[in-house]
Amino acid sequence: MSRIGKAIINIPAGVKVAVNGQNIKVEGPKGKLETTVHELIQIKLEGDQLSFSRPNDEKFTRAMHGTTRALVANMVEGVTKGFQKTLEIVGVGYRVEQKGKDLNLVLGFSHPVIFKAPEGVELKAVDPLKITISGIDKQKVGQAAAEIRKYRRPEPYKGKGIKYEGEIVRRKQGKKTGK
Repeated sequence: MSRIGKAIINIPAGVKVAVNGQNIKVEGPKGKLETTVHELIQIKLEGDQLSFSRPNDEKFTRAMHGTTRALVANMVEGVTKGFQKTLEIVGVGYRVEQKGKDLNLVLGFSHPVIFKAPEGVELKAVDPLKITISGIDKQKVGQAAAEIRKYRRPEPYKGKGIKYEGEIVRRKQGKKTGK
């Protein structure tokens, strides 16, 4: 049995969960999320506990069991606390500015890069070298962070680029002289 899949999700106070067949709707203080679960996974809502079960031990079914439970647990956490990622910009002349809901990134290109905020995601330029991305959907927050980082990944020689907060960039040694 999947260790993750068999773990029960405790629903905190102030969060409403509605199960309708394979659809799950989670509503909390920060907003509402909804998803459709694979037809092989059975959902049981008993009081303030949500559990998942599977009919067989095939590889795909086992994978969907744990995945489904993790996705729903992230939905519950998202509507109560929300998710946040922080990006740091490293490099001379690199900076970020807030333009309404969007970000204006100056990353050494001949033109500034405008990153439009996806729906359900809030972008904030904390200072010229730090960006926070927050929202209730973990997938959308992570995707937005990855897309911003993609404009200028950290390079291994000087460490310049956009990196996640706390990310360690493996550095390489530069050229050596011939003598």
